[in-house]
Amino acid sequence: MLREVCASRAWATAVAAARPWADRAALLAAGEAAVARLTAADLAEAMAGHARIGAPGGGGATARREQTGVMGADPALLAELRAANAAYEAKFGHVFLIRATGRTAAGMLAALRERYGNDAATETELIRAELRSINAVRLARLLDGTAP
Repeated sequence: MLREVCASRAWATAVAAARPWADRAALLAAGEAAVARLTAADLAEAMAGHARIGAPGGGGATARREQTGVMGADPALLAELRAANAAYEAKFGHVFLIRATGRTAAGMLAALRERYGNDAATETELIRAELRSINAVRLARLLDGTAP
């Protein structure tokens, strides 16, 4: 189940190794600590489990639920999002990672454009922050009895 939350084997192993969790806060803290320890290869594995922003169909039900902000967005805005994603991926070599839950397509496009100007080190730290946030949302869904 932890691999459904985060595709990184190292993350899932570290969170599982922290059992038993005393409570919800302890599980979330274990998840955060595990993200902090991910290597570059572990981060790449985690990102590979995420659908491209604006193309939630490729990520199954989880991506569709998390990316509801792009559903029904203006086609021109979605085209801009696709182009910005392609530029970001060409520059950084991986998908743009952002917690999509609760965000609009326009908001995610603005964040993508803003982060495009980052250097690789800055972007890596932002990716860690986004991954912590995404994993926390997914863990909460898991604890609440809904799919990650």
